[in-house]
Formats: sequence, C-alpha cells, structure tokens
Amino acid sequence: QVRLVESGGGSVHAGASLRLSCASAEVTLSRYAVGWFRQAPGNERKFVAAISRLSDHVWNPESGRFTISRDNDKETVYLQIPSLKPEDTAVYYCGANLHTPSWAPDLDDTYAYFGQGTQVTVSS
Repeated sequence: QVRLVESGGGSVHAGASLRLSCASAEVTLSRYAVGWFRQAPGNERKFVAAISRLSDHVWNPESGRFTISRDNDKETVYLQIPSLKPEDTAVYYCGANLHTPSWAPDLDDTYAYFGQGTQVTVSS
C-alpha cells in the first residue's frame, strides 16, 4: 500500500502559524497532483486546496487563509496556515493522483493515495 506522509502538525495557540508537509518514500510525488483535505471531529473530510504537478494550476477556495505550494526538487508539497483559529482543529491529510480525466481536485474519492494525516489542534 503506497502511503504519503504528512508532517508539521501540532498543538498551538490561536494566532500561530503552521506549515504542513506532504512527502512519500514510495512514489515520485513530483509526478502527481496533490491535494490537502481536513477532517474535524464528527465531520466529513473536506477539501482545503490542491496543486497541479507543475504548479501551473492551484485550486484554493480559501486562498486568503491557506497557501499551497510544492518543491518538486524536494518531492514535497506544503500547506501554509497562518493565523490559526480553534475551528482549524482537524486532522489534515494529503492525497495524490495523476492528472486523469476522472480526477477532481476537491473530491477525495478521486485520489489514488492518502496519508495517515497530521493532527492540528488550536486552542483559544
């Protein structure tokens, strides 16, 4: 089972910033589009942002809050979250998929691979 690995989460106070990372030792991540999703307790997993393989397309409905980027030389995709709020508390997952006609950046069931998630907890 191919896995992605998320890192960078933690327990922080409101107003802090975090940069989450997504990498994989099993796939060449630079070949894939990558998306970030988050799941708060008791809620469904929700789309946050996605980025194309060459960073020429970004899907980011909350671009004022989240910044997605990637460094293909480092085979890593990032999600920057400034000014964290308690409602940002969730498990954050990254997913990867090739650019295929069936892939939709905001639909997690169209991704081939996901990681185990990284917990972000924001206290007020």
